[in-house]
Amino acid sequence: MSFSLVADHAFRRLIDVSPEFLLSRNIDLLLLDLDNTLAPYDEPLPSEETVAWASEMRAAGVTLFFVSNSHRPGRVEAFAEKLDIGWITDAGKPSPKAVHRALEICARPRERTALAGDQIFTDILCAGLSGITGILITPITFRPLKLSNILRALRYVGETPFRLLCRNKTWRSRK
Repeated sequence: MSFSLVADHAFRRLIDVSPEFLLSRNIDLLLLDLDNTLAPYDEPLPSEETVAWASEMRAAGVTLFFVSNSHRPGRVEAFAEKLDIGWITDAGKPSPKAVHRALEICARPRERTALAGDQIFTDILCAGLSGITGILITPITFRPLKLSNILRALRYVGETPFRLLCRNKTWRSRK
């Protein structure tokens, strides 16, 4: 467990993370952030492309599981139901407590687990504190329309040096 703000791997989109990439690193549990990682904040259900990606992961033996800080009632559950995966909401990332719960629920060790998310100060820090692989995903959208989005955009600016460090470490796009 470490306090690291540098992700182990980075991808432009979550669906660029392939089962082959994960399994070649002995990862068969992928914990997922939802908002701005898997889908934009205002999208009510996963796209067909996302459903197909989740199905491909499952067919290859990779378990998907949401660990989301979302407080919006029903949002994570609706995505989880459509993708047929488990979930934890109000996760409190970067605290590792929800990750530890997910590991227990899925009966997987840390060494075979990764967390994919769009934020350095929550998702990647949580992965480091949990002792699992951190996968940084480029945020889907930057829309500073209200105060919370402006604050999020400022946080992304603060994360820029860490994103650049990660990009130089590993930056892949699925073909």
